[in-house]
Amino acid sequence: MATDRERFATLLRARHPLITVATGDEDRVVEAIVGAAVDSARRIHTWTVVRGIFEGVFDVDHGAVAGTEQAGAGLRWCWQAGGGQVFLFLDLSPHLGNDVVLRALRELVSRAATLGSTVVLVDPGDVLPDVIMRESVAFAPALPDDQEIIAVVRATLTRLKLDKPLAVDLTQEQTRAAVRALRGLSRSQVRRLVADAMAADDRFDASDVAGLGAARSRLLGRGSLLETVIGAPADLAGGARLKQWLELRRQAIEAPAAAGCAAPRGVLLLGVPGSGKSLCARAVATWWNRPLLRIDVGSLYNQFVGESERRLRDALRQAEAMAPAVLWIDEIEKAFASAAAQSTDGGLSQRMFGCLLTWMQEHQAPVFMVATANDIEALPPELLRKGRFDEIFFVDLPTAAVRREIARIHLERRRADPAAFDLEAIAMASQGCTGADIEAAVVSALLAAGAGHRAVVTADVLTALGESAPISLLMHERIAALRAWARGRCRFADDPEDAPI
Repeated sequence: MATDRERFATLLRARHPLITVATGDEDRVVEAIVGAAVDSARRIHTWTVVRGIFEGVFDVDHGAVAGTEQAGAGLRWCWQAGGGQVFLFLDLSPHLGNDVVLRALRELVSRAATLGSTVVLVDPGDVLPDVIMRESVAFAPALPDDQEIIAVVRATLTRLKLDKPLAVDLTQEQTRAAVRALRGLSRSQVRRLVADAMAADDRFDASDVAGLGAARSRLLGRGSLLETVIGAPADLAGGARLKQWLELRRQAIEAPAAAGCAAPRGVLLLGVPGSGKSLCARAVATWWNRPLLRIDVGSLYNQFVGESERRLRDALRQAEAMAPAVLWIDEIEKAFASAAAQSTDGGLSQRMFGCLLTWMQEHQAPVFMVATANDIEALPPELLRKGRFDEIFFVDLPTAAVRREIARIHLERRRADPAAFDLEAIAMASQGCTGADIEAAVVSALLAAGAGHRAVVTADVLTALGESAPISLLMHERIAALRAWARGRCRFADDPEDAPI
């Protein structure tokens, strides 16, 4: 795989007049850009609002051009500097709200196209005016691979040892575990987590490796759409057909070449609200022993133009860097429903949806996507065609056998002995209930028994089931329509048995 330096040198050789880079790892990106300029035999000048214009990246007092600290002045100096050069602007985007600065940049880009120069904008975000975005080529810095993560960890440990004695005690397997925990992070983030791990006891050992995953989750949670979550317990009731389908593809996602086909891309779980779709999605990661990454749908849209698309691209790129992994989008229709109709968001929904579709179709990393939906009619039809998801499964109301197993699991998890209950009676009384309904009844029964200072019994559960109407009754028409739609269009996660369509 080509390095960032090599990839950027290719763009310079193509003589693109404007290249934009959105990154939180500025030092590493600037190093790659300067190296690419050297490789392409191009002079490079850098601008910052503090220093103004200076040649290269290492400013000295006599090297900076006086009077170029203002953005407009710096752009005008570059306009007069001649052709065949690289003009690197750091954090210019906040100044582009000024009409004069924006015009100066556009004129510089036009002149650069004529003279064979290149203007490079490096900013922590992707918030640029539309007119600039349309004229630019976006460069996405690569996240470090496993070998580079190891190199960054070693360099960080070596640097820290210069300050005080430190102990490093890791086996090869623990080292590999540390690398897995640090996937999807930038180089600066890797350095930060390693330094934090050693700060408490001046050691880097197995206990620190165990805490890296949680530290990564906290770090990614700051402004990121992607979060690492815990998979569901493996003893999930029901879903026999779904489990069988997943088991047949488990080996393929681990070794697609050996299976003679491409790695599985994903599955869409459609079903009755409360039927356990989210649990199934989380359980995939548990069954396959893969990290589970969730895209936070509630934070998908941002008020700044271009920022939402960038954050989605960054999240998908992080997911690829952390592969093999399971990527979960819960209630996907809430995020992209407006992409199927005329929206009032200036086309943002369509652009976001297009970004996701392109990734689903073209990504090569072993990232298995699991999406859940309650309302299939709200989804754009492009999402449902073959090639996006490998299969669409319908998660129906649980059968009697599944309801019995759900009751057993929830009683056992709450330290009640399932053998002391009439599970068959509970299964019969809960016909038409979802797994969430049965769980709520068990919780209600335990609370009632606790209030009476006695042990919970079957009658308590049956009473709780009878006191509230199941969702199949409350939403009868909607669920009937959903189940009718699924017939002949979806695979079923379970045999419907006593819950016929």
